[in-house]
Amino acid sequence: MVRETDDLTAAADVEEDLEDLALEDDYALNPEFVSDVADALDRGDADRLRELLGALHPADVADLMGFLSADAREELVPHLDPQTLAEILSELDSEIREEVLEHVPSATLAKAIGEMESDDAADVVDDLEDDKRAEVMAAMPEQERAAIESTLSYGEETAGRLMQREVVAAPQFWTVGQAIDHFRKESDELPELFFDVYVVDPAYKPVGAVPVSHLLRTGRQTPLAQIMEPVTEITVDLDQEEVAYIFDKYHLISAPVIDSAGRLVGQITVDDIVGVIQEEGEEDILALAGVSDAGRDAGVLDIVKSRLPWLVLNLATEAVAVQAINVYQDEIAKLVTLAILMPIVASVGGNAGTQALAVAVRALASRELTAANSLRIVMREMTVGLANGAVVGLIMAIATFAFFQDLRLSITIALALIVNIFLAAAAGVLAPLTLERFGRDPAVSSSVFVTFVTDLMGFLSFLGLASLILL
Repeated sequence: MVRETDDLTAAADVEEDLEDLALEDDYALNPEFVSDVADALDRGDADRLRELLGALHPADVADLMGFLSADAREELVPHLDPQTLAEILSELDSEIREEVLEHVPSATLAKAIGEMESDDAADVVDDLEDDKRAEVMAAMPEQERAAIESTLSYGEETAGRLMQREVVAAPQFWTVGQAIDHFRKESDELPELFFDVYVVDPAYKPVGAVPVSHLLRTGRQTPLAQIMEPVTEITVDLDQEEVAYIFDKYHLISAPVIDSAGRLVGQITVDDIVGVIQEEGEEDILALAGVSDAGRDAGVLDIVKSRLPWLVLNLATEAVAVQAINVYQDEIAKLVTLAILMPIVASVGGNAGTQALAVAVRALASRELTAANSLRIVMREMTVGLANGAVVGLIMAIATFAFFQDLRLSITIALALIVNIFLAAAAGVLAPLTLERFGRDPAVSSSVFVTFVTDLMGFLSFLGLASLILL
């Protein structure tokens, strides 16, 4: 018995040492640990590989997959049992997951999907090629197959695709004691994670919810209808971005999902919403820059294809903007100093426009900027632009006078900066608002439009004022 206890203690110490080796202080994977996994794969050392992977959380195993080569991932997949595979698949980046799924036998994949929550299972099945999807679905029990098919029938990025079908519901005439006894008896049918018990009427429509914490603190004879709270219902066809907004606005932990008839068909929990918020935020950031998510394994050609069209569009708009220089080429020839100072006006205006644009896009995404307050926000940003232009213009005027000893030139560039920064602020907020009004994504093409306006007006304002004041 003593030796057995010592062995268990030693095993626990080894696992703790591996956990310390695997992760750095910021929870990023240690490069040495990644190298150890790669070495174990090269040697075909299955025991060492299981030992190393056993020390990791499924999310860390998914992260590890991203650091391995495609060949190494292919070698690693056979070492994952269905339970472990189920935990990892839902954590993988979509590109890597699609690649991993190609190397998992259909029978193994069917077992793994059976271990997953319905929303994660549907996501995995949706990533499969048609032939393999048919094989996997055929290998699954009929009930699980029907649940996945039902989830996939909803549109992408809707509540129906986001929800998990496993819910905890109880009739409104039950007492707390009846509910608890039933849940204990049917514990195998309960979701792995839930926060609320949804109270339903005879038509299975949610009429309220009882938080689990409230349920456990209440006497057994208390009717559920007496302690239930109002619920915020989510319809199956609601866009996931709208769902995230509702969760954020009302500080929800979970919410029931209803079909067109108002019947309870699933639930969405806050852990699903965290992923949506992160996904939508990343999309907006990338869209502002006119790029798509390259991912760790993206090829050069794919990245070029995603970024080149925006650069070409930007080139076209800049070609129009520089026509302002062409119009005033005689003035520039007479006073070369204009060519030296001209880029400053356009550059500072571009930065001012980017500031206003970033604030406007974020405000639109978070519903802080709506039709009800758009006029006030536009006026505020334009006032800020005017104030910033005055300060920056004054600083630039002083610097210009110090270098060139020309008062009229100093006044010219100061006025040009005021005009361009003011117009940049206006464009930065009006461009996304206009695109939003026409049903377009304000994050996608606003930056190109704002850059065009600031460059064009920067050149026109500076050279136009110079022709009036200096020449």
